[in-house]
Amino acid sequence: MDVSPEIVAVVLAGGRGRRLGEPKMLAEIDGRPLLHIALGHAEEAAVRAIVVAKPDTDLPPVTVPVLREPQEPEHPLLGIVIALRELTDARGIVVLGGDLPFVPPALIRALADAPGPLVPVAAGRPQPLVARYDRDQLPALEAALDEDASITATVRALGAATLEGTRLAALDTAGHAFVNVNTPEDLDRARLIAHASPRRQ
Repeated sequence: MDVSPEIVAVVLAGGRGRRLGEPKMLAEIDGRPLLHIALGHAEEAAVRAIVVAKPDTDLPPVTVPVLREPQEPEHPLLGIVIALRELTDARGIVVLGGDLPFVPPALIRALADAPGPLVPVAAGRPQPLVARYDRDQLPALEAALDEDASITATVRALGAATLEGTRLAALDTAGHAFVNVNTPEDLDRARLIAHASPRRQ
């Protein structure tokens, strides 16, 4: 499948890894840094990717563009806003949290192919760090960032279409898409999941 120039996968890599105790994007699962895993999933989904990170975030070498967001504020909405501002040739973006190592490429592709903004909902909660945002949402996202609103509340207020239930389960057959890595215990769990998985992460 050809890479679409209209939708870009944006890997948010600004987390400092304070709770993890090491630079988050350098933490490895099966010898691969978390950032490389996320970029690999976007590549497999045939979606052009970029990375958004803080100026002082430690990153492994990458071959895709890296946008450096301002040092402050520390808010997940900032990376989304910066990407939508800077990617003027993109109709929309698929946001991927860099600390989510099991997002299926099929889910990324489905978000990229959606006709508009789309937010997965798992266990009754929207998943704003694996979601599709479009340029026309930028003013609302900027306003929420200025107000320091929570990203979950912001996504709910946007009123985007949702992806849930059997439709989401068909794209996330292993049920691990929203497993994230914030602590050493999370990293240990992710490594166990990867070792038990029949496919390479």
